Amino acid sequence: MQSVQGSGAMTSPATSLPSSKKTFIKWSVLSAVGLVNGYASILMYSRGELAFAMLTIFLTALALYIFGSKKTYAHRYIYPGIAGMILFIIFPLAYTIGLSFTNFSAKNQLSLERAQTVLLDRTYQSGDSYSFNLFNTDNGYKIAIEKDQQLYVTDTFQLEQLSTIGDLDLSPVEQVEGSKEPIKTIVKNRAEIGAVDLHLPDGEDIRMSGLRKFAAVVPLFTLQQDGKTLKNNETGELLRPNMDKGFYQPVDAKGEFVGDTISPGFVVGIGTENFERVWKDEGIKEPFVSIFIWTIIFSVLTVIFTGVIGLVLASLVQWQALRGRSIYRVLLILPYAVPAFISILIFKGLFNQSFGEINMVLNALFGLSPAWFSDPVMAKSMVLIVNTWLGFPYMMILCMGLLKAIPDDLYEASAIDGANFVQNFTRITMPLMIKPLTPLLIASFAFNFNNFVLIQLLTKGGPNMIGTSEPAGYTDLLVSYTFRIAFEGAGGQDFGLASAIATLIFLLVGALALVNLRFTKLSQD
Repeated sequence: MQSVQGSGAMTSPATSLPSSKKTFIKWSVLSAVGLVNGYASILMYSRGELAFAMLTIFLTALALYIFGSKKTYAHRYIYPGIAGMILFIIFPLAYTIGLSFTNFSAKNQLSLERAQTVLLDRTYQSGDSYSFNLFNTDNGYKIAIEKDQQLYVTDTFQLEQLSTIGDLDLSPVEQVEGSKEPIKTIVKNRAEIGAVDLHLPDGEDIRMSGLRKFAAVVPLFTLQQDGKTLKNNETGELLRPNMDKGFYQPVDAKGEFVGDTISPGFVVGIGTENFERVWKDEGIKEPFVSIFIWTIIFSVLTVIFTGVIGLVLASLVQWQALRGRSIYRVLLILPYAVPAFISILIFKGLFNQSFGEINMVLNALFGLSPAWFSDPVMAKSMVLIVNTWLGFPYMMILCMGLLKAIPDDLYEASAIDGANFVQNFTRITMPLMIKPLTPLLIASFAFNFNNFVLIQLLTKGGPNMIGTSEPAGYTDLLVSYTFRIAFEGAGGQDFGLASAIATLIFLLVGALALVNLRFTKLSQD
């Protein structure tokens, strides 16, 4: 024992680093992380991504504080969980709520400064056009311009390097050496030739305006002394940023906005306008209310259908008198084992109005051929049928587990009293199952409230409603309706409005979560 202890005491200093070396390594790593993330934050800020820059700075500062301080070093094990919660839950939620108070859309994505820069980069062709030719010399190519009966030529260049040159100076000459290239060579290299600016000796800049023409190119807009107003050099009108619409727009002599807005737009705060549109714009209000009601009905009916079917089937497959219970149990669980998107796509083919097997059977037996995808009622019925098929195995598995928790003594006592299967189900099984099952049913309701995959793969929200401001369908749920506004909007991708509706959905689902917690607490009590 003494020799073993002595050996351990001798080897322990060799296997551990000195405290000063550990400290140096730790602070070196932390400093490197801080520098890298700080540089990344500066890049994000320079590109106008203020929110992501602040997020990076906050997470980095939190990491440096936790891993650098002795008081908080014990919290290093929970930092990944905290960072993940901030990064994937709190930040997206706060970012979405923030967007709901802006005009952020496909037309309004830039900052004011970035939109101003894009406009200042625009040019237009002014002045006369000049004919040109492309000459092939022994050392490369040259562009020759004829102006006022004077011939000007560029230095020699290679066509494959022309896009990287950017600018070429023109010099007056008597004649051009080399052979003139045919028009097909210009057509083949039009992109490269069109990307270069030619500078005449008098300071005029020209750019390719046709297969045989170069023309003077000047900036379309000029920034005025106030740093915001732009002057249109072609028309002479003044443009100022309209902070209500998020676009540059012409102004009259009184400084009032007139005429059409100029794209690209920029992001501005619009207060609660997106939320007000939901109940003020009839083209949004009516489909929103209709879709909200349908979402509630869809979620409630799905929970009822899957819950009842799952409970009945769970009771049947655990019925002692039923032979082959294990086989039935496996067969009924199989739909839950198949990936949902595969089942949905198979059902989409089965319900095909012209070639689907379901309509073929209905037509052969009853002479019916329902319009599953074009009739609103039939489309909603189809969605409920498919979702019930996808959901009942899960409910059955839950009920099977809960049924195991019911004491057998209760059923034995009821058998002595002469109770049958139905009486056992209604007086013993259901009362003992409903209490622990209620929170699970509420959770199922919340899941189906946002069942985007089913709607997107099966009907894509169709059949579409008529006369709406934004695309909406009779089978759309609120989540799919939000998706269509965000990515299929009639007036462009309206992310601000979609974020407002997503915020409303969050509040509704959050309320359901609170109700779920309340029921869970009551069940525990």
